[in-house]
Amino acid sequence: MGRQRRRGRPVDGVLLLDKPTGITSNDALQKVKRIYFAEKAGHTGALDPLATGMLPICLGEATKFSQFLLDSDKRYRVIAKLGERTNTSDADGEVIQTREVKVDRGLLERCIAKFRGETDQIPSMFSALKYQGKPLYEYAREGIEVPRESRKITVYSIELLRFSADEIEMEVHCSKGTYIRTIIDDLGEMLGCGAHVTMLRRIGVSKYPMARVVTLEQLEALLEQAREQEIQPRELLDPLLLPMDTAVQDLPEVFLIPQVASYVMQGQAVKVPNAPDSGLVRMVTGETREFIGVAEMNAEGMVAPKRLVNRQQG
Repeated sequence: MGRQRRRGRPVDGVLLLDKPTGITSNDALQKVKRIYFAEKAGHTGALDPLATGMLPICLGEATKFSQFLLDSDKRYRVIAKLGERTNTSDADGEVIQTREVKVDRGLLERCIAKFRGETDQIPSMFSALKYQGKPLYEYAREGIEVPRESRKITVYSIELLRFSADEIEMEVHCSKGTYIRTIIDDLGEMLGCGAHVTMLRRIGVSKYPMARVVTLEQLEALLEQAREQEIQPRELLDPLLLPMDTAVQDLPEVFLIPQVASYVMQGQAVKVPNAPDSGLVRMVTGETREFIGVAEMNAEGMVAPKRLVNRQQG
């Protein structure tokens, strides 16, 4: 029986995509996967179709560490229209209520301040959270309201950048699982006039710099350039990838000598001097400090492997 042909190539790293408006995060992911001709790809927390901005896409072995980016905090720039409430809390929905805007800057600032710190948030019915195995937005489209539990979120900062008549612009730094649409909807109700999102842009995930984001148009242009120059597209595309361990850059680093690393790669827990007492760690080995995976400090104070890089790949 012949060897099964690989669908794509083994390529590892993180691409910071500037997601365009009007498409889902999964559509964007599939386009990147096709451009890179990648065997494996996954994104790290969906953006609404209306939203744009930083969408880290993990390729190859980096997909093993995408959860850490899902759990990281995010930064957003948002523009909202006051006086209109929609059924989705954004401009993609239908206007369900129109009210007069009687808001001054002082009232607005006082209401915004109430969102700072840890609060409870009830997710929108138009979210991808699941209820009995089905996304909430599917129920919402059928006109069915289902019970949703409130969740603890943290808003580290929320700043008013602009306020003019019926429009506000803000910047928000928040924990994972925070729905900006819900903040805007709740703010609109607090102000007594209703509000919905007209523009949402993610400007930060973890410590990734916006300077490294690339658009689908830029990627397509590099593909075309590679064809014209008769070179492999990977020569132009792969330099845009960030190392896969950037997904876990916030974890403390533990250095393993190669002999000890070989035990870890076989799934064994090992004792390492100067390792933290508890929590997750990022493991590196050798002269080049090669990233080999993530481990957890166990009850015996040993480094117990949790997610390992397949070093045979490629």
